[in-house]
Amino acid sequence: MIDLYYWTTPNGHKVTMCLEEAGMPYNIIPVHIGKGEQFQPEFLAIAPNNRIPAIVDQAPEDGGAPLSLFESGAILQYLAEKSGQFLPADVRGRAEVMQWLFWQMGGLGPMAGQNHHFVQYAPEPIEYAITRYVNETNRLYGVLNKRLADREFVAGDTYSIADMAIYPWIVPHARQRQKLEDFPHLARWFAAIAARPATVRAYARAAEVNVQPTVSEDAKSVLFGQTAKTLG
Repeated sequence: MIDLYYWTTPNGHKVTMCLEEAGMPYNIIPVHIGKGEQFQPEFLAIAPNNRIPAIVDQAPEDGGAPLSLFESGAILQYLAEKSGQFLPADVRGRAEVMQWLFWQMGGLGPMAGQNHHFVQYAPEPIEYAITRYVNETNRLYGVLNKRLADREFVAGDTYSIADMAIYPWIVPHARQRQKLEDFPHLARWFAAIAARPATVRAYARAAEVNVQPTVSEDAKSVLFGQTAKTLG
């Protein structure tokens, strides 16, 4: 059994998508980040960066004590290796998947995240920041669209953890001020993943956990007012 410490963000969705695809039993432990539950000592013990998601594998392959992981990319890699799915065993196939997983972790996720912040949550519009992150998100969509021009999935003909990592960051494309019709290969890929039964199940779990996915003013102060002192 996998204990998943989760909230309904793109990084959270990555892991439920992977668990559903792999058919691995898991238990969701909600961590309401708008209420500051990510700063609770019991969560920080497994996720020292006070960010979801995190997992605890109650039955790791080595037969030892429960194993905890934080960082969504590391979790996806771990689950793929544990299940023997969604990460090729050959060196070239594995390299293809891993570089696109890191592309999401180091590029699309951070840039789209800043896009979300300045477009939706900043207390006052800062035009330079909005233009900067909307344009960079657009560039990254273009990179992905070009990549998908001659292959079914990001790393080739096989669905992988790279696709799972990227897809949730494309779901809020309208809020990122992007139009999928401008990226036909990306749009085709996006529709195919949205239709996968495991994707549907993963997002249904999200709706069960967070029935009102809005960010209140109090939540904004928790989410966007963090410094080193927050950790105590």
